[in-house]
Amino acid sequence: MDQELLNKIRENVDIVEFIGKYIPLEKKGKNYFGLCPFHNDNNPSLSVSREKQIYKCFVCGEAGNVFNFLMRYENISFQDAVKTIGEEIGISVTGNFQVSKNKNQKFYDIYEIATKFFQNNLLSEEGAKARDYLKNRKLDMDTIKEFQIGLALNSRDTLTKMLLKKGYDSNTLNELGLSTNDYDTYIKRIIFPLFNPKGEVNGFSGRIYNGENINKYLNSKETLIFKKGENLFNYHRAKEEVRKVKFVILMEGFMAVIRAHTIGVLNCVATMGTSLTSEQIALLKKLSSNVYLCLDGDKAGETATIKNGQLLMDANLNVKVIPLSDNLDPDDYILKYGKDKFISLINNAISYNDFKIKKLRQGVDFNNSDDLSNYINAVLKEISLENDNIKREIMLKNLANETNVWYNTLEKKLNELLSNQVKSEKTYFEVSKKPKKINKYEKTMQILIYYMLTKKEVITLVENSGVYFPEEKYRILSREISYFYDKYGYINIADFKSYIENNGIINEAFKEITLLDFELDSNPSEKVILDYLMVIKNYNVALQIKRLEKLIMNEVDPIEQAKISNQIMKLKIGSENND
Repeated sequence: MDQELLNKIRENVDIVEFIGKYIPLEKKGKNYFGLCPFHNDNNPSLSVSREKQIYKCFVCGEAGNVFNFLMRYENISFQDAVKTIGEEIGISVTGNFQVSKNKNQKFYDIYEIATKFFQNNLLSEEGAKARDYLKNRKLDMDTIKEFQIGLALNSRDTLTKMLLKKGYDSNTLNELGLSTNDYDTYIKRIIFPLFNPKGEVNGFSGRIYNGENINKYLNSKETLIFKKGENLFNYHRAKEEVRKVKFVILMEGFMAVIRAHTIGVLNCVATMGTSLTSEQIALLKKLSSNVYLCLDGDKAGETATIKNGQLLMDANLNVKVIPLSDNLDPDDYILKYGKDKFISLINNAISYNDFKIKKLRQGVDFNNSDDLSNYINAVLKEISLENDNIKREIMLKNLANETNVWYNTLEKKLNELLSNQVKSEKTYFEVSKKPKKINKYEKTMQILIYYMLTKKEVITLVENSGVYFPEEKYRILSREISYFYDKYGYINIADFKSYIENNGIINEAFKEITLLDFELDSNPSEKVILDYLMVIKNYNVALQIKRLEKLIMNEVDPIEQAKISNQIMKLKIGSENND
């Protein structure tokens, strides 16, 4: 791999601007902070340094440069990340640079062929009725092409035969769910391709259109490349628009998303009818910290809104609700009321807490003390979950006015709830965030290597000292730093991270060391470095003495015991002189 090419690409990308396209960042001191997309982050723990051109998370330990961020965020290889970023800034990645091939690429190739096959069917003479159905559903040809909608004809094996002729085996087709017992799975259905977050077709949903008395939808089964709970419909199309408008709209089915797309609302994704999973929440967090729920307007939709909204709130996302009237789903609502009214609903979306309180109020008898008390306690619990103090006070005043209960009484009860939450969170933090214990010698090795990464003068001091790092991962890492500096004539954390990308043991050590940034003096004196080196030298002596003392205990020859004892004495004298 061409290190100079990697350096050139990285130098032309500002890591703050790059990561800022994916997650919101806020400047605090010299660095920028945001919610880490690589774990369930409740407080901004991802730090991005413009000076060092690296990021690091102080909770999960993820760290690296722009290439590493894109790799983790998009779940792609290092080579693919370099190629993608290079193309984005106009640097061609050619020559000997090889992009790794996805091990499941054959499956994606099959789905791509099947997608084109279904599209051709829809445009054929036999597709006339299906085209009429789509036309009646107010889907024009531009939309049909955009979402690559197709048609499975009334034939039992045309797709299977075609794929077999192309050299794919029947076991694979059955495994992917395109064939069932070597016959086409999809027959007489309009086909909606499903895509993974990278925009590759990894499944299908087939819908009846002739009024047959069978299941309305037939969805792809779970396969090696398709897990229903790990995908969001339209994610790959919506992500650019979400980054522009700063929020994502979550819907329940793909027809709702497609309908919104026809009126220019492009920041919608859908769960495809499943309960919201942790994997889908992680995908949403990668898009935006602001999620608008627009589910069906019926009772089931309201229940799903409450359930999914709470899951999103628990993941520390800002949640709003777009409530729909007349028991309509988004598709039918847009068809009935039009673009302007739907966009007005988006612009006036209400907070999740307000929506939930509105639902809690339904059926409450305000003249019944038990009803009223239960309602007040339920609303206070919701208010306690609100992080904005101003919103919290407004909600409390509204509750006081609504129920004719003194504000001070409600405030006292709310403070009790908040106090209990703080105790609970403190206990959780103390139990779950215990840092890994390391001894002072390991910490000293980490500090020395950190300074080697940030100060070229320290590399020379370490090399001239002849110090031996007893911990293997730090020994290898320090050697690689010296090699990088000798070869390229400089040291830079971001470029060095690219250099060690494929080395597992030192990658882990690198992550540990980058977390020291906030603890250490940025300009240590030479005396400080020499003191650290002396600590490691004395530690090596102590390890040697310990080894010899163990050896002397197992030695039965008095002469050999005397020799070993003499070695121990010399080591102790030398160590005392160093002190």
